[in-house]
Amino acid sequence: MTVLSVNVNKIALLRNSRGRDFPSVVGFSEQLIKLGVKGITVHPRPDERHITRRDVYALSEMLKDNPQVEFNIEGYPSEDFMKMVLEVCPDQCTLVPDSPGQLTSDHGWNIPQHKPVLQQVLSELRNSGVRSSLFLDPNLEMIDHVSRLAADRVELYTEDFASHYAGPEQEPVFERYRVAAERAGQLGIGVNAGHDLDLQNLAKFLQIPNILEVSIGHALIVESLQTGIAAVIERYLAIVDAS
Repeated sequence: MTVLSVNVNKIALLRNSRGRDFPSVVGFSEQLIKLGVKGITVHPRPDERHITRRDVYALSEMLKDNPQVEFNIEGYPSEDFMKMVLEVCPDQCTLVPDSPGQLTSDHGWNIPQHKPVLQQVLSELRNSGVRSSLFLDPNLEMIDHVSRLAADRVELYTEDFASHYAGPEQEPVFERYRVAAERAGQLGIGVNAGHDLDLQNLAKFLQIPNILEVSIGHALIVESLQTGIAAVIERYLAIVDAS
């Protein structure tokens, strides 16, 4: 069964825009857990424009009371990032090749270029009992490199799949992801996926066997706003109409 891990970065972004703890990242995550979500993902960035270090530690404390829920921390393996991860010891750490000011993740690792750094941090994660995952394009050559690094999983960067969904190139693009996931499985590497998956395209993507986890944030939050707005407006109108 595929685990849904909800990325709560956008909740932190909303909170940070007002300067008080509303919406609460921890409170929202607790609500997700009550609804049946089995994974929480955060991607703290150096400028703390959404998830902060404080959020990471607060979520870690809350999740100690919810051992059925996995905690996944994403990010570039800088010294500060790794120090935090090794202190928190989440269930999973997803290493992403982002530059400090990058708006959002937009490519996977070029493993040969970063092999010494990745070898070091993967060893640190392994020694701390943290499952590792490498953010990767659906590239067979890179997946072969992953097996030599002994990372536990890859997270396939799915923007290309999402951008071609329902278009003329959907099937050949989908096939690249299917083949990449199959190769990873043959090498004993677990497969996660994430980025721009949504309610329209997720079912198609999960026709690929043995996807262990999907990490979804931006689309899920937007869809929640769209789906819930009718009920919220109805309640506001009832209050003002009664005044």
